Amino acid sequence: MNDGEVLAGGVANAGSIIRIGDEVRRPASAQTELVFSLLEHVRSKGFTGVPEPLGRDAQGRERLRFIPGEVAIPPFPRWSLSPGLLASVARLLRAFHDAVADFVPPANARWNTELAHPAGGQIIGHNDACVENVIVRGGRAAALIDFEFAAPTHPLHDLAVLARHWVPLETPEDAARDGRSGLDVAARFRIVADVYGIPFGAKREEFLDHVVAGIHRSGPFVLARIARGEQAFIDMWERSGGHDRIARRIAWIDSIRSELSMALNTA
Repeated sequence: MNDGEVLAGGVANAGSIIRIGDEVRRPASAQTELVFSLLEHVRSKGFTGVPEPLGRDAQGRERLRFIPGEVAIPPFPRWSLSPGLLASVARLLRAFHDAVADFVPPANARWNTELAHPAGGQIIGHNDACVENVIVRGGRAAALIDFEFAAPTHPLHDLAVLARHWVPLETPEDAARDGRSGLDVAARFRIVADVYGIPFGAKREEFLDHVVAGIHRSGPFVLARIARGEQAFIDMWERSGGHDRIARRIAWIDSIRSELSMALNTA
């Protein structure tokens, strides 16, 4: 039975993330202790844009300090589409990457790598910096939440995930379905690269490579959970258009790749 306020957002843990006073309780996982050590490390480096871990409760759930603010969920409100907010999200992820750069996990660490870059990478990234996983205060990104997919990854893969969700990198038809019509995709994509601090030239093309490759790989994560019978993912798949939406997104990103490259590299 829920013993507090159910917090909205998310798919995998929908309905099971509870606020009790100034704490959030959420289901624990095999990665809970790893994630707690990660959060403690970046907070020790002065980065407070992540929840403070508080241990476990009597039911074995994770206990985290509640972070006040707003979280945008579909259909996305107009305030969540501002260029200033987009820039602040990219800035927040860069600050997290800087803080996590010297984090050394245990040699036997077993992360959930479902959303990480297939080849791993040199940092432990968030890997799921979607709109619903960012706390917003005063029109600016205040914190990243939901670190269950944190794992070794490439920093530009982590940023590519952010761009896919926040620009968003969707066909106009599908973006409109979530309340995000009429946005200048190329300009917003450029904001992400500029604010994160990607140098002009080869590094920006590498970032674009990560974006395109990630979109081409999309689908298996959700399909695996559908195969396990997870109803929340079945519902999301059907609601979002399933295979047809993925096929549209792949064809669309390939068709505008040159436009995005020009936007990234025009001084």
